[in-house]
Amino acid sequence: MVMVISRTPLRMSFVGGGSDFPAFYLNHGGAVVSTAIAKYVYVTINRKFDDGVRIAYSQNEEVTSVTDIKHPIVKATMEMMNISGGVEITTIADIPSQGSGLGSSSTFTVGLINALSAYDGNYVSAEQLGALSCHVEIERCGELIGKQDQYAAAFGGFNFFEFRPDDTVVVSPIVCKPSTMQEIRKNILVFYTGITRSASPLLRRQCEEVTSTKSKQQVLIRMVSLAYDLRNELNNNNIDSFGDILHENWQLKKSLTHGISTSEIDEWYGRARRAGAAGGKVLGAGAGGFLMFYAPQERHRNIIQALGELRLIDIDFDPLGSRIIFYH
Repeated sequence: MVMVISRTPLRMSFVGGGSDFPAFYLNHGGAVVSTAIAKYVYVTINRKFDDGVRIAYSQNEEVTSVTDIKHPIVKATMEMMNISGGVEITTIADIPSQGSGLGSSSTFTVGLINALSAYDGNYVSAEQLGALSCHVEIERCGELIGKQDQYAAAFGGFNFFEFRPDDTVVVSPIVCKPSTMQEIRKNILVFYTGITRSASPLLRRQCEEVTSTKSKQQVLIRMVSLAYDLRNELNNNNIDSFGDILHENWQLKKSLTHGISTSEIDEWYGRARRAGAAGGKVLGAGAGGFLMFYAPQERHRNIIQALGELRLIDIDFDPLGSRIIFYH
């Protein structure tokens, strides 16, 4: 009897999102500042009584062969790892995973690879988890996505990610005083909009426009510069500019393609700013999911009241990344 459970964190991206797409960073280089958060996707692997495959997620699949699996990530991962069957795979998440903007798809991929590797008796490093997850999603499944989510989920922590033109990824922890990190965490407010959306159309349109339009490339180049600025400010334990950098990044991101924001999101964002938020953004591709704001704690009550129809979500940071929490 073999049973494995992996726990993998979702992520919250601050600055530079969109520069982690190969179509951009292979020509210009990309950079992102983000943190893993203490909201998780759990993947359980259990030996099945027969040689088939059972998968339980928002749907249930029970098939006799890997080739019959409908879930593209599960199918591609099992094929990559040469696991032919005899397993049950179940997954649960702490918060809504579909269209949340917290990197849930990549978090699941990282957790699945980690759990299946442990099930197979193999250890994989965080760097391997990030690379293998990108391979599954981008190359095997043909998803038009970037690379930040996979590495954020694999490594955990509050990091500066560099996506280099030679196709390497460099992960550098943000180094600052513990009190600085604690202050950042306390200043952040996250709200659930209740709007879920598929990121794929937005990401496809954004990628096409950035690839073909020089002015859009310049926008992303500026967003990369902001990621370096934020990294440098935090390394110097200066959080005064955090909100301003977030705000500029959000204004730039909205200009990349139509649909990243909506009139409803703009209204919420404006209300939060008038109530004292220094800056913020929609997490993920845009158009829904979670809204994050950065504000002095004495302004939080006013912001929460201004956004009374939205659900406030308690968020903490995760320092560890994907972990095997049960192995029997």
